[in-house]
Amino acid sequence: MLNLYVIRHGETDWNKEKRSQGRLDSSLTEKGKGDARLLGARLQDTEFNQIISSPSGRTLETARLVRGERGIPLVTDERLMEIDLGEWQGKTEEEIETMYPDEFHSYWNEPDSYTSVGGETFVQVQQRIVDFLENLEKTVTNGNVLIVTHGVVIKTLYLLCRNSSLKRLWDPPFIHGTSLTILTLDAGRKELLLEACVSHGS
Repeated sequence: MLNLYVIRHGETDWNKEKRSQGRLDSSLTEKGKGDARLLGARLQDTEFNQIISSPSGRTLETARLVRGERGIPLVTDERLMEIDLGEWQGKTEEEIETMYPDEFHSYWNEPDSYTSVGGETFVQVQQRIVDFLENLEKTVTNGNVLIVTHGVVIKTLYLLCRNSSLKRLWDPPFIHGTSLTILTLDAGRKELLLEACVSHGS
């Protein structure tokens, strides 16, 4: 059985500005860096086989800060990248709502029918995660794996664990920066043990 410790990257400059990142990137804030170090201290006594991170700069920086001086192998996997938001990337929420009102509404209120302007749907993100998990179980049979990824990715993972539809994508909990989710993965069965915990945060 695998134990997956899934964390969202730390807070970024664009998070503070409510600016969409998607496949673009911005730097971690001092809070984001500090919270990642605090999470590393929280997980100091947990043995990990490896760390698998999205290749985005904000996730890699978070992964390295959480790892600290420990010699845990760190690899990247593109299937853990954030949803590709196409034309929305780099724009603020206010700008997106003004320019793409229908798509903005469906993104937040009807996620099962959301159609991206030049990017991905939530269905495509979820399929990436299904593929990632199936592959992971074939290559790592047991132990603890730390996964560093993004908010939408974690949200779709929750739906898989709960066998819920995309209509429930934005149900609580909110996925804060460096929040920790723990689940077990056993022959395809997924069980959430801890959801979006930020008790280590500043």
